[in-house]
Amino acid sequence: MSGALILDSDGLAKAVQRDREVHEWLTAARDADLPVIASAAVLVEVIHPRINDAALTWTLSRLRGEPVTQALAQSAASLLRATGLHGHKHAIDAMLCATALARSGRVTILTSDVEDITVLTSDHTRVTAEKV
Repeated sequence: MSGALILDSDGLAKAVQRDREVHEWLTAARDADLPVIASAAVLVEVIHPRINDAALTWTLSRLRGEPVTQALAQSAASLLRATGLHGHKHAIDAMLCATALARSGRVTILTSDVEDITVLTSDHTRVTAEKV
């Protein structure tokens, strides 16, 4: 089986907080032997002085961190260009979507921003956004 579950910053933050809904998604992914991925870009939004460092470290140890490479950044820029979006407001969402599109199979993105993720992936039906 191919595919993946990808967490945006809210998905990752809720995983760190052991949110029940996100925990159910993580369990289902693990049961289906699907990787759970967090782009390195979302760490910038999640790490702050009040985060529980031990819980973050534990959560990250159970995920696959994906770097933001030059190729991925160019793919993200292409997504922004194709949708008419731009600027820092959409940059991390675009990097997250480019990370999803680099995977094979069906990919689910857990996000608080379903609208922007849906716009950025509208030409890619194998990627779906789920609200968390």
